[in-house]
Amino acid sequence: MKIAILSRNKKLYSTRRLVEAARARGHEVDVIDTLHCYMDITSNKPTVRYHGEELPKYDAVIPRIGASVTFYGTAVVRQFEMMGTFIVNESVAISRSRDKLRSMQLLSRKGVGLPRTGFANRPDNIKDLIKNVGGAPVVIKLLEGTQGIGVVLAETAKAAEAIVEAFMGLSADILVQEFIKEAGGADIRCLVVGGKVVAAMKRQGAEGEFRSNLHRGGSAELVKLTKEERATAVMSAKVMGLGMCGVDILRAERGPVVMEVNSSPGLEGIENATNKDVAGMIIEYIEKHAKEGNTKTKGNG
Repeated sequence: MKIAILSRNKKLYSTRRLVEAARARGHEVDVIDTLHCYMDITSNKPTVRYHGEELPKYDAVIPRIGASVTFYGTAVVRQFEMMGTFIVNESVAISRSRDKLRSMQLLSRKGVGLPRTGFANRPDNIKDLIKNVGGAPVVIKLLEGTQGIGVVLAETAKAAEAIVEAFMGLSADILVQEFIKEAGGADIRCLVVGGKVVAAMKRQGAEGEFRSNLHRGGSAELVKLTKEERATAVMSAKVMGLGMCGVDILRAERGPVVMEVNSSPGLEGIENATNKDVAGMIIEYIEKHAKEGNTKTKGNG
């Protein structure tokens, strides 16, 4: 098979591992910088051009679209969809998962466990907004934040009001969520491929840090999932319509709650923590499903 990986940097661990796994299974692989692609969108023969040449027909595309290039990246992915190429994560599913508010609304509609979450536009809603999610402490998040950036824990109601007002003064879109104290600064990252959890790790935040992101000094270890946690991760991927994703879960007293569904999860932490060939599993999924015009997107909204 001929596979393309959309990635800004071929030296990144996840990109390198996908290339290695594909070549080890006898496939041709090209790494394509998403922002250097350009398209003729009105042609009756859709194509993608790259460095002055038309790209060949690929059997499958693996999008590794960074949050900062979501708009253009999903446009490139859509062009490949128009060409009938099998896409591991289709453009609408990537957009759906990147919008934290939209994704939580969709997950809520399907009954997936979530932290109590509020969203508002005007400062005169702040006090009731904080009260409605259970009161302080609360977690305040920028809608566009990644890797723990733009996530703040407000210990008191007054601190929460000040932070929300500051973000709103910058015209930033934010979510206010209940703080799941019993999680103890840890979360579970479930890697879902083709509707199955293929690997899972527990991420523990550094001392004094409520965010568990490995980029922020957190540690990771193998974890055994409960049946409910596994079902929650699989349902979350299905609602988003993602063939491959990372689902971040907190262990709350009432059961698992989903914090985020990531359409371009990093592979380094989870492969090291679980000693599993996750990249190989993604390539195996492509081998089983890559048929021209095949589509998996079943989420809504």
